[in-house]
Amino acid sequence: MKYNKRQKAIILLSDGTIFHGKSVGKEGSAFGEVCFNTGTTGYQEIFTDPSYYGQLMVATNAHIGNYGTHADEIESDSIKISGLICKNFSFNYSRDSAEGSLQDFFDKNNLLAISDVDTRALVTYIRENGAMNAVISTDVDNIEGLKKQLSEVPDMNGLELASKVSTQEPYYVGHESATYRISALDLGIKKNILRHLAKRDAYIKVFPYNATFEEMNSFNPDGFFLSNGPGDPEPLENAISVAKEIIDRNLPLFGICLGHQVIGLANGISTYKMHNGHRGINHPVKNLLTGKGEITSQNHGFAINKEETEKHPDFEITHLHLNDHTVAGMRMKFKNCFSVQYHPEASPGPQDASYLFDQFIENIKKG
Repeated sequence: MKYNKRQKAIILLSDGTIFHGKSVGKEGSAFGEVCFNTGTTGYQEIFTDPSYYGQLMVATNAHIGNYGTHADEIESDSIKISGLICKNFSFNYSRDSAEGSLQDFFDKNNLLAISDVDTRALVTYIRENGAMNAVISTDVDNIEGLKKQLSEVPDMNGLELASKVSTQEPYYVGHESATYRISALDLGIKKNILRHLAKRDAYIKVFPYNATFEEMNSFNPDGFFLSNGPGDPEPLENAISVAKEIIDRNLPLFGICLGHQVIGLANGISTYKMHNGHRGINHPVKNLLTGKGEITSQNHGFAINKEETEKHPDFEITHLHLNDHTVAGMRMKFKNCFSVQYHPEASPGPQDASYLFDQFIENIKKG
């Protein structure tokens, strides 16, 4: 079988640290920012989430691939991670409804993955030293050459990536006869976000990342949505301009993750790159409006400045991340606008926060 021919592989971090493993199938090298996800399930959704574009994913769960793959469990048109790093890779799967193995899925998408890595040691190192660029490679005898190539990989800080994952042409989701019409700016949108909106009687037109407000408004929408996505939010000048125009006109606006950061930037609230980010499906968040806790799905390496948000006269912080007290949600006091840093659509993850889509529809009704 394929796994009998596995090659030695390494993870080379930008600071020169090396971890060892074995290739899963494909040979070669893959570059990106190394990060980790603490989810115990939902790997196919994670690998196809556009927000992970340009990143090497470390899976903290001990077994990856054990339940195979299914067409209903993808969040975009292809795998978006740059490569996978895991402890144990399951070449066989046991779920009856699975349509194929994870290895076949990787082979079709030409993705490099390595296993047999001490992921606990690697994740501990990232937590202590921060997220950084890395390369995974089967070219284990070419350390100096890999270091040179790695030195040329751009840093995630300041990197615009929405253009790499956004749709090239507008498209529609839902039924044309639906009650509500929503214009969505695709900065790396997940399919399950669109499913949640359509399920709430909305007809959505999804626009490319560089669409203007005039183009989005020509759909005659009842509300606007700014999606999740990869990279640094600060270079997204067009999205920030679009958000400003929507807010100035006091039109209903909802932002998730990167969209949340764009809304902050549109109001003069700065963003920053986090030490190692939030990625997983068990992150605790407190809703400050209700006092209730939520277990949430998160995937972000940037955040908005909490102190600036607290001091901003037009904003109220609505949600806090309970692990580090970063801003997890906010709303504008005098405008029909709110946003969250996490993923209420989950996929994977708990459904504690799906009420936010209902809140968006209620805001649309209020006009």
